Amino acid sequence: MSQKLKIAFANELNQGKLLFYKGQLDAAFGYFERAHILSQPFYGRHVKSHWWMFRIGIKRIDLREIFGQIIRMIGSAGSLIGKYPVGNTGGANVSPFKPMPIPEDLKFYFD
Repeated sequence: MSQKLKIAFANELNQGKLLFYKGQLDAAFGYFERAHILSQPFYGRHVKSHWWMFRIGIKRIDLREIFGQIIRMIGSAGSLIGKYPVGNTGGANVSPFKPMPIPEDLKFYFD
């Protein structure tokens, strides 16, 4: 993982955590989705992004998100062998197999 990608992931995750602790769960989730996009190729960070989405599911008592994130944390093992849907935002509201476009401002980190 390049230094610029590590920093970008940490920034997105930390912004999400800050908002999570302020109770701004919708905004936090958006940052965790961005962290997820950046972390997909890297198993530990990939799981961490799902963990925070799982925590939002717990806070909201959202069973779909809770169970969806459990499945996704297990499925994150695909990162170990390079199998993951590029650009997927990682929430339970999208298929865990669906590739999605990488947001323009995040493409820079994959160059």
